[in-house]
Amino acid sequence: MAAQSTLRHHEDPIATLYHYYASIIRSRLKRTSRATKLLATLALTLSIVASGYGGRRWWKRRKAEQERGHRLLRRNSGLRGKDGSRTIYVPYRDSTSKVTIHPTKPMTFDAHRRLFLNPPRAAGLSDGQLSTGVPPPQTKPGLNLAFLHQFLSLLSIMVPRWNSKETGLLLSHSAFLILRTYLSLVVARLDGEIVRDLVAGKGRAFIWGICKWCGLGAVASYVNSMIKYLQSKLSIAFRTRLTRYIHDLYLNDNLNYYKLSNLDGGIAGADQFITQDLTLFCASAASLYSSLGKPFVDICVFNWQLYRSLGPLALTGLLANYFTTATLLRRLSPPFGKLKAVEGRREGEFRGLHARLIANAEEVAFYGGADMEKVFLDAGFRELKAWMEGIYSVKIRYNMLEDFILKYSWSAFGYLITSLPIFLPAWGGLGGSLELSGPPTTADDDTAGDASREGRERGRMKEFITNKRLMLSLADAGGRMMYSIKDLSELAGYTSRVYTLISTLHRVHASAYFPPRNTAPELYSLADVQGTIQRGFDGLRLEHVPLVAPALFPRPGDVLADRLDLLLHHTDHLLISGANGVGKSAIARIIAGLWPVYRGLVSRPRSIGDAGILFLPQRPYLSVGTLRDQ
Repeated sequence: MAAQSTLRHHEDPIATLYHYYASIIRSRLKRTSRATKLLATLALTLSIVASGYGGRRWWKRRKAEQERGHRLLRRNSGLRGKDGSRTIYVPYRDSTSKVTIHPTKPMTFDAHRRLFLNPPRAAGLSDGQLSTGVPPPQTKPGLNLAFLHQFLSLLSIMVPRWNSKETGLLLSHSAFLILRTYLSLVVARLDGEIVRDLVAGKGRAFIWGICKWCGLGAVASYVNSMIKYLQSKLSIAFRTRLTRYIHDLYLNDNLNYYKLSNLDGGIAGADQFITQDLTLFCASAASLYSSLGKPFVDICVFNWQLYRSLGPLALTGLLANYFTTATLLRRLSPPFGKLKAVEGRREGEFRGLHARLIANAEEVAFYGGADMEKVFLDAGFRELKAWMEGIYSVKIRYNMLEDFILKYSWSAFGYLITSLPIFLPAWGGLGGSLELSGPPTTADDDTAGDASREGRERGRMKEFITNKRLMLSLADAGGRMMYSIKDLSELAGYTSRVYTLISTLHRVHASAYFPPRNTAPELYSLADVQGTIQRGFDGLRLEHVPLVAPALFPRPGDVLADRLDLLLHHTDHLLISGANGVGKSAIARIIAGLWPVYRGLVSRPRSIGDAGILFLPQRPYLSVGTLRDQ
């Protein structure tokens, strides 16, 4: 009797799914009434007409916006919105791209002011006095509560809302990091299968494994590239948020850009903070998410996999190894945060020497002071060079210890862990169950025993290669976690610099100057400003206003005149003459708001320009750009 064939024709699953839903739709159409079909046809026709009309209107608006963008781009101009936002058009490929810049709201500054001017006492950013916004000298940059408060305060600026662009970048970055961890697990299993098939001599399975390896490598390469791309995008997004926030706080009607260097004196060289320190902080913060987030996920997943393969003893040893290594490196780690903060300060001082030479080039040339300026520049560079060489010498010793522990000690410990299923099968987890199966007990089972031993050896090879790959990935993740201790210390230094800049700007913006506790303020210091400025007066009036040249906080100012009274109406004229240093320019600085009004009343027009009051400085100034921009 002929045996019946069991071969069946397998249909394409996609075609099967298509025929299934097509039959459902046809059966429902047959049961539909004629009126319903007419209504559906009419609705479809109306939707097509409405879509075409809406598409035509969208295309016309897009063309009009492109023409306006080209016109404004030629004029180097933009549009100002009612909410204070500015719309500019920038070149993009063969057309223009619309960019809308929204200013920071005053309510946002008020909400953030408590984070920068009134930090919690537990953070260690208060020296027992009323807070002035700048961390006291005894607050050293490092991994402490002060760093946590500073970083979280800056994070509230970098990621302002849960539905912001930065949140989307973080979620996308997290998704790719988790996908990379999953691919690492697949690679570890595939590596073990390829070695097993190679040892067993299974050529077809071995070639198929190589093909899967190449396909998996293409996907892993894309994931790694996206991780680096999203990290760069995250760094740029952080920098954009902080830069716009600082610019809105730095350049406003309160003249903070002038008061920061001429009255406050809390920081020297704001350009160094805004350009270099801010860039390094954003790059370090973006890389920290990747250098801590992915290794943490890897450690959790790989530890679970190794616990299943090697047993609880291996997991206990791994956790003990992590704790011991972290404690040892934490105790022996140099204060990288403080070193980086001092390096940034000395970089700013050296840059300030060059900026001072450029600003006073004509005066230096008249006096022939190039040799003296060169002495200052060489001395500043020598100090910076000596400090950086000291940092490098410290890093050599620490890197030697770090590499020996994380590379060689961990590798030796990994070999010990992967040997547990062979030497201690009772504690070896799933890998030890293969060893506990035991050899054959009777002569009849010799043939089966030989096959069993051969299969056991292949299983050992596969499990060893898989566990070894997991251990290598785990060691890499743990190494990055330990390396991140140094990165965190450097990030603490950058965080301290940026936090100091923003807190000082908030202090200047809010005029939050206070004397030490239980002491009276210095006469005519920034903590002793009691005058009033009235805007909207049709003319100019000064009542009982002393002329005082302010000094940097907290020193008192120099009195030029005890009292000045002045009243000018519209169309009145007044000429003030006198010798140098008697206070002629001081009057203009007080009226313009550059210098504080320590006592009395100053009344002036509301705006600056044609409709208000116009000031001419002693040195001519033209902004960079076209005549329209002037």
